[in-house]
Amino acid sequence: MTESTQQGADAEAHKKPHSFRRKMVGKVVSAKMKKTIVVEVVTHSKDPLYGKYVRSRSRYKAHDEKNQFKAGDQVEIQEHRPISRDKRFIVIRLVKKFVEE
Repeated sequence: MTESTQQGADAEAHKKPHSFRRKMVGKVVSAKMKKTIVVEVVTHSKDPLYGKYVRSRSRYKAHDEKNQFKAGDQVEIQEHRPISRDKRFIVIRLVKKFVEE
């Protein structure tokens, strides 16, 4: 490979998104803070002894810069460097808007 081709390959490698950051989809349960929402992520895992699927939930505080997400919305969050004492996630996108009927 020539030097110019090597630089082109390196530039292509840097354009790829990071794959080491976790991404999760969850439901917004609280949007009462400024620029922060609480997202509840529900996961299903198989019990090793009985084989039954067990539901577990975790709550994460995520950064919402424009305060655009409300309680009930389904959003995707991604790991990020620490933003505050509790916040380690940022909101990537809105998956589904909450509609009251």
